[in-house]
Formats: sequence, structure tokens, C-alpha cells
Amino acid sequence: MTNDPAIYHDLSINVPKSIVFEALTNPALLVKWWPYKCTGIPKVGELYNLFFGDPYDWYGEVIECKDDTLFKIKMTLSDDDWNDTIFGFELSDEDNKTLIRFSHIGWKSCNSEFRNTSFCWAMLLKGLKNYLENNVIIPFEQRE
Repeated sequence: MTNDPAIYHDLSINVPKSIVFEALTNPALLVKWWPYKCTGIPKVGELYNLFFGDPYDWYGEVIECKDDTLFKIKMTLSDDDWNDTIFGFELSDEDNKTLIRFSHIGWKSCNSEFRNTSFCWAMLLKGLKNYLENNVIIPFEQRE
């Protein structure tokens, strides 16, 4: 185990795993809670384009994908802090809910970008929960 900074969040969502997985992997649903625009196919080796507005036109490669269970992306073209980091979602059933175990690993340092990203992921995951449970979509400009 290394001492590299890493982000971890767990949350339960009151919808089936298949619906959560779809919201995490389908570009048409990802834009409802995370990037402004998105393309990609949830298959190992495929690229996702995560567009947050100029100059944030980022790419990541799917490195793990198991239906309704696991999805991980390694950032390949982003900024210096995000490049080569890996973020992902592990899904499991828990008391008739879906447990998401989120991680974002491979950070080079615990700098301001890391700290800001940790906060933003927490807020975005809360947005994902509100979207899936209550059909609330936070406008892109208001997302952290």
C-alpha cells in the first residue's frame, strides 16, 4: 500500500444496480449529473470523452467494466493532476438499495486540485443520488 492521496466515497441509492450502472456508464445519462457533454462505450479499451467546457475536453480509457457491478476509467488526456489517475465505481446490493463504493486513485500529491476534486466528487455523487431517486437534475453550471 502506498501513501499516495486517494479519494473514497460510499453511498447508498434506493434504486436497482442496473439503473445505477446505466447512469454511471451511459453518456446520455452521465450528462444529467456530471459532464456537460460525453461520448463513450462501457467496454474495456474504449475511450470516454468527458467535456466540461473549454479547455476541459478530457479523455479516459475504460480499464474495467462488469455489467451492473464495476466500472473504472483511467484518465489519459486531461490536466497534469488528473492524467493517469483512475476513478471507478463498485456496485453491490445492500438492504434493497445499491451501495456505490467510489474511488479516485493515483494522485501525485495532496494539492489544491486533489482537495477540490474530493469535494466535487462528494457533491456530484449527491447529485447522482438526487437524480436517480428523485429525478432532480442540477444544471451543469451549478454543479461543483
